[in-house]
Amino acid sequence: MNSWRIKKGDMVQVIAGKDRGRSGEILMVLRDERRVVVKGVNVCVKHRKPSAASPGGIEKNEQSIHASNVMLLDVNDDRPTRVGMKIIDGKKVRVSKRTGTVIA
Repeated sequence: MNSWRIKKGDMVQVIAGKDRGRSGEILMVLRDERRVVVKGVNVCVKHRKPSAASPGGIEKNEQSIHASNVMLLDVNDDRPTRVGMKIIDGKKVRVSKRTGTVIA
């Protein structure tokens, strides 16, 4: 996977797993592990004891999911789409396979 089709800031929908159907923004892309962190998806709850350094409490963090389990949302109608690459005016751009529009 040399050319990644999804980037930080993209809106994606989860297509497999316990959070299937949920959508959110990509917060982080872990290329070496082929994983992404999506806002509001795969949330882990951790209970921390209070200590001298921190007050403690309940922390909620998003955990990473595999990149193959998410699909980019089309900007026109917010439906999942596959992503292709095209060269337009000498620049390599991402293109929606379903509608053919250029993804910014």
